[in-house]
Amino acid sequence: MVRQESALGNIEISTAAMASIVGIIATSCYGVVGMAARNAKDGIVQLLFKDNYEKGIKVTDTPEGLVIDVHIIVLYEVNIPAITDSIVNKIRHHVEDITGFMVKTVNVFVDDMRI
Repeated sequence: MVRQESALGNIEISTAAMASIVGIIATSCYGVVGMAARNAKDGIVQLLFKDNYEKGIKVTDTPEGLVIDVHIIVLYEVNIPAITDSIVNKIRHHVEDITGFMVKTVNVFVDDMRI
């Protein structure tokens, strides 16, 4: 749960709702095939659908702002630094705009490539 207090009251956003917001933003970026979840036991990367974005995204609320970890699958032969920079900037801008929460850090992990 992500929480913010103001003079008018409290705002609470569930981690599932925040994961949906971040997942939609990330998958809308060029070169991103989808969100990824790694099976720790087998080391297999799984493509996630919209209902399961929570497994590929971790949102941590800190006093300095949100720390967002995003695991993605990208297209083969795309410029990975350009894609990750775009994702970081887009997530930071849209999350702050949509929710009003400050974003401290966005960490992007490229877990797999697809053709």
